[in-house]
Amino acid sequence: MPRTAAPILSSPSTTLSSSPIPRVADPDRRRTSASVVLRSVLEHGPVARSTIARLTGLSPASVTGHCARLAGLGLIREAAAPRPSGGVGRPHVPVDLDDSRLVVGGVHVAVPYTTVALLDLRGRVVAHREIPHSGPADPYDVLDRAAGTLAALLGERPGVRPLGVGFAAGGWVDRASGAVVEHPLLGWREVPVREVLEARTGLPVHVDGHARALVNAERLFGRARGSRSVLHLFVGNVVDAAFATNDEVHHGPRSQAGAIAHLPVPGGTERCACGRTGCLQAELSERTLCRRARAAGVIGGWNPRHVVRAARDGDATAVRLLTERARTTGRAVGLLLDVLNPETVVVTEIGVLSREDCLGALRAAVGDGRAASVVPSGFPDSVLAVAGGSVALDVLYRDPLGVPSGVSPEVI
Repeated sequence: MPRTAAPILSSPSTTLSSSPIPRVADPDRRRTSASVVLRSVLEHGPVARSTIARLTGLSPASVTGHCARLAGLGLIREAAAPRPSGGVGRPHVPVDLDDSRLVVGGVHVAVPYTTVALLDLRGRVVAHREIPHSGPADPYDVLDRAAGTLAALLGERPGVRPLGVGFAAGGWVDRASGAVVEHPLLGWREVPVREVLEARTGLPVHVDGHARALVNAERLFGRARGSRSVLHLFVGNVVDAAFATNDEVHHGPRSQAGAIAHLPVPGGTERCACGRTGCLQAELSERTLCRRARAAGVIGGWNPRHVVRAARDGDATAVRLLTERARTTGRAVGLLLDVLNPETVVVTEIGVLSREDCLGALRAAVGDGRAASVVPSGFPDSVLAVAGGSVALDVLYRDPLGVPSGVSPEVI
């Protein structure tokens, strides 16, 4: 059973539940219009209200009203007015995101460690810490420590107001129930993440799989802006994927979409826990990369970053291991392209994020005709922190009016 504890983020100096992002509701026209306005400010700001009206097709009066409401919630503010150019009349005063005071928390649980972060409204990481897992990753201990670390990060930054917490992980994560249904590598089953973190923080918590979270991050802040369809392939210890069309990520029943761990890899030799040989996750797992690097004397531990470091220092075996892994990743991308045919494919894989030769090997395996549509993650130095925080930011940008009206934007 979950351990119970009083919220640790509810001291007078960090009263967190007075301005939450609510859970997603059925959008109405007003919320949809507010979302369109806020995203226009994100994309084009500083931007005049008249320009927003022209870009969105909303009436000037509607845009003005939404901007007033969003400013009252502390989400946008007027930017510096342009200098008069000698023309007649008052110059248009542009609006921009107010990224100085509002943040979301992000929690990402990987196999070896948990990443806890604060992100601003532009999806930029303003603070983060990694918490190594000592021994088996007991879920309630991991979540307790994550909540405590989040409180510490907020305590170090007086003047910011948290809106909510996003949680992301690999494995089977059910957004609707807020639970990690199954994460075999962590040994987690039916862990009520949202319930536990909300009890510990006093904040609303939003939960999703990390590949789906990163699709939303890439569409809002990264390299998939403007793409009508996006595929994200995550290659870590967990290998999974996510697909979005027309601003909607496909989840499937109980959020099981994107489970590709057991896709067969032609010529694969790794024995999978399922009993078969050559499953995609068994071939591409960072554990497999590190085991091969250890066997070759490249590294002595189990940190894939050390393989990248060895390659950077000129170790030919490390370079070969990384480029071979990228090449296999490229074959998986090619298969997914055949099935889904997205405009943009974003790949999160440590070699591809770190080395041009790995990106080249991946694109060569995809094939010249489609290689240009394949790009590395736009968050090479902060991908796990962004994965967690973007779960909450996606909710905010879909329903910005969910931030309660009448709440002062001043720090609570």
